[in-house]
Amino acid sequence: MKINEIGRLSAVRTYQQQQETRAGSKGAVNRKDEVRISAEAQQLLSDSRIMGADRAQRIGELKQSVSTGTYHVDAGKIAEKLWPYLKQ
Repeated sequence: MKINEIGRLSAVRTYQQQQETRAGSKGAVNRKDEVRISAEAQQLLSDSRIMGADRAQRIGELKQSVSTGTYHVDAGKIAEKLWPYLKQ
C-alpha cells in the first residue's frame, strides 16, 4: 500500500494540538462582552427622555392641526432655509 501526501497528517496534528491547548486552559477566566456608556452620552440620553414628553405633545398638536386642516405653512421661512443651498 502506498500513501501519498503525508503532509496532510501534520495539519490534523496541528488542529488536535490546538484543541488540546484549549481544553487544558479551562482554568482561565472567560471574558464576557461589556458596554460602557460615557457620562456625556448618559446625560444626552436623560435629556432626550425629559424632552421626549414635550416633543410627543408637540407632535400630537401638529398631527391634530394637519388632520383638521388648520396647519399653516409659512412659505417665507421655507424660502429662507432653502436660499443658502440654492445660491451654491
